[in-house]
Formats: sequence, structure tokens, C-alpha cells
Amino acid sequence: MRAFFIGLQFLTRISIVRQDQWTAEDFGRSVKFFPLIGAVLGVIYAAFAHAFYVWLPAQGIVLPQHLAAAALLVLPPLLTGGIHCDGFMDTMDGVFSGRTRERMLEIMKDSCTGANAVFCFVVLMFLEFAVLLDMPKEIMSAALFAMPIVARLMMVAGITLFPYARPDGLGKAFAQYAGRGALIFAAACALALTIPLGRLAWLSLIVCSAFTAFFGNYVEKRLGGLTGDVYGAIATLNEGLLLLTFLTGASI
Repeated sequence: MRAFFIGLQFLTRISIVRQDQWTAEDFGRSVKFFPLIGAVLGVIYAAFAHAFYVWLPAQGIVLPQHLAAAALLVLPPLLTGGIHCDGFMDTMDGVFSGRTRERMLEIMKDSCTGANAVFCFVVLMFLEFAVLLDMPKEIMSAALFAMPIVARLMMVAGITLFPYARPDGLGKAFAQYAGRGALIFAAACALALTIPLGRLAWLSLIVCSAFTAFFGNYVEKRLGGLTGDVYGAIATLNEGLLLLTFLTGASI
């Protein structure tokens, strides 16, 4: 369980058992628990959705639709400390810079935020806000529960199926000590948690898997592999993609 709590503390603001001493191997061992960490977040997201759209109305309190959607939109960055959003923005700055591989990697390490990062993040937030506004209330809790589980399974796929682009770095610990066994365990956990949710969850797994394969290959061709920032981008993009899949799939 040590590896689970290390992963929980690193990927979220939740610290149940305080871990002050981490090794690279500890990071690697935590990878297989990423979908379970996602499930912890998913329970919280789903609970908020249930409170906004079921419990509060039953008490005679109806939140404005835009306010409820905005609250659900900012909840993931609040609970994760924005770690995946930061990786997404760094990735957008580097990959879309049009520079050489070496310069792209330098840009991604730079603490400054560029125009590509800001533009892509604002567009993503607008799209997710629109999806949350249009999402049928009866599937909102299921979508928000599945969202972090599937997104973090896709992170595990990125870590274990693609090479690491840098000679060192925090993300290298994940790639170095997490083998294919971690992906199998993570996939089993994710399937066990999401399959009971029904057709939309299965469809989301297929769509997100296909996108992760495409995006991973796209970035690998430009960087020679993936980085810790790209892992965060994979999680962030797949969260939005899952919500969109639930929304569109519900009308099919």
C-alpha cells in the first residue's frame, strides 16, 4: 500500500498517509495504482455532481446550471493541484513550437508559459464547460466517476508502451520501474471499475485507447519519446475526450 499512497500524494492534493521519503523505484511501483487513484478522485467528482443535481434540488435548492458546471470544471485542478494541466500546457508549448527536438524539450522544461499553452488550455476549458452544460444529468455522475479512472489508465499506457524522451527527469522513474505488468494490473482495475457503468464507459475506453495510441505516436515522432509533461497531457486530454464521448454516445 506504500506505493499507492505515494502515488496518491504525488498525483493529488489528498494525503492520507504522509510520505516524506520517495525513491525512483517507489514512483515506478505506484504507476499500476493510477486507476485506483483515479477512482478516489472519481468518487469525489461524482459525489459533487450528485449533490448539485439530485440532493440539493431535493432540498429545494437549485443551483444555476452554469454555476454547477463551472464548479465541476474547476474541481479536478483543485484536487490535483493542476499537475496534469501544467504538463498539458508545457507539452502544447513544446510540441507545437515548430522547433528542433532538442529545443522542444528545452521549451517544455522552461517555467515560462507561452502562447500555444494558453490558447490550447483556454480552448480545452471552454469545450469541457460546454460539454458539462449539455451533459444529461442522469449520466453526469457516471461520467465524472469514470473520467479520472480512464484518464489515468491512459497515463499508464503512455508510461509503459512508449520510450522516455529524456536521459533523466522525474517522469523517467515512472518509465524505468513500471513494466508491462503494471499496465495489465492497471487495466484490470480500470475495467473492473468502469465496465459496470455500461455502454458509454466501454465506448469511452475504446475511444480513449485509440486517441492515446495516436497522440503517443505523434509526440514520439517529434520528441523521440514521451516525458512527464506528456503523461500529464495524456490525462488532461483524455478527461475531456471521455466527457465528450459520454455526451455524444448518449444520443446514439
